[in-house]
Amino acid sequence: MTAEYVLLLALFVFLAMGALVKNPNRSFNNAGPKLGARVEKHLITGDGFGQSTGSGTSPLKWE
Repeated sequence: MTAEYVLLLALFVFLAMGALVKNPNRSFNNAGPKLGARVEKHLITGDGFGQSTGSGTSPLKWE
């Protein structure tokens, strides 16, 4: 009787972990291109970056 409980518990854990691991994986795979596009936009436009002091002014002088 104990062997049946152990097998049922192992089967339940296996199925539950499969569901928990599979679903976030889909979300991360779908979010990757969106995150890459946002990072690329910020790198191109320079938007969203600033000094660590929070002043937001660049020490570089553009000519």
